[in-house]
Amino acid sequence: MTAQTRPPAGRPVSGPDGLFDRLRPHLGALDRFLRAQLRGFEPEIRDPVEYCLDVSGKRLRPSLVFVSGWRDGRVAPALVRAAAIVELVHLATLVHDDIMDGAELRRGRPTAARRFGSDAAVLTGDALLAHAVGLAAEFPSTEVCRVVAAATRRVCAGEVAQTLRRGDTTITRGDYRRIIDLKTAELFQLSCRLGCRLAGYDAAFVRAAAAFGRRLGIAYQIYDDLADFYGEEKRIGKTLGTDLRGGKLTLPLLLLLPKLPRRERAGLLAEIREHRRPAVARRRAQMSALGVFADVVGQIHAELAAATAILRPWARFAPAGPLGQLAGLLRAQVDGLRRGADF
Repeated sequence: MTAQTRPPAGRPVSGPDGLFDRLRPHLGALDRFLRAQLRGFEPEIRDPVEYCLDVSGKRLRPSLVFVSGWRDGRVAPALVRAAAIVELVHLATLVHDDIMDGAELRRGRPTAARRFGSDAAVLTGDALLAHAVGLAAEFPSTEVCRVVAAATRRVCAGEVAQTLRRGDTTITRGDYRRIIDLKTAELFQLSCRLGCRLAGYDAAFVRAAAAFGRRLGIAYQIYDDLADFYGEEKRIGKTLGTDLRGGKLTLPLLLLLPKLPRRERAGLLAEIREHRRPAVARRRAQMSALGVFADVVGQIHAELAAATAILRPWARFAPAGPLGQLAGLLRAQVDGLRRGADF
């Protein structure tokens, strides 16, 4: 891999802010690469594709690619391409998610479905997925295309499983974990795997980084499910209560149900089964009063602890420290929810 850009030398990577300072050239290269991809789409769909690309998300998955492939801070073209592949797959799943959830907002803007209509949006998502696989096929080895295609299939399988079980109140915690492992953690592990592999690290460390990514992805999805009740729409940029409105039985609800009095439990089950208008404020208050918020936060911290423990034997490798800092960033986001909780 050849270098394109080198960030300023001598700047410490201390804490998430310092890490993202160091990642700025990498993320800038990613944005330019993604913009250049518009030429590869037919003129008829460039507007909706550009709309999907024009987001101000955290770019967490591409950051995992760059950090997992960290060596000397150089911006490596192979990592930029891999980060773009992961981001395109992620954007496609967001477009499809918003259609299925009937969401109005995504990152503070109308969703693609609201802007262009559901039919056009779902096909735009398909086009993003196809373009991602096409980019993967341009690597000299077939390995990248193979793992990207497999991960994309598993992400779709997780989304299908969740869709088929909307309104199903028999979902167990094991079922829930399987679904989020597929639909979210799979792309996190892919990001770490690609970064490490393309940077030339040995196979054992590649496996460890992928395992870290999977745990981080599970923690992130649990956090996202909690934020669906405790977040602020203006800050997180999406419609709250979409999980409950869509009949999704997530971990906060799984932990709340057995703690409710019979009558309240029956009411919540009816909300889930019948996709009634969600009583988000009521459920949030119950979660706070019954200790569910604290229990879910504990689960997130347990996943993050397991993730960082995986990296401990590999501390001598350059990516280990920055990956741990990304886990710390999620801890900080959880603390932000805690500060906003109604206690």
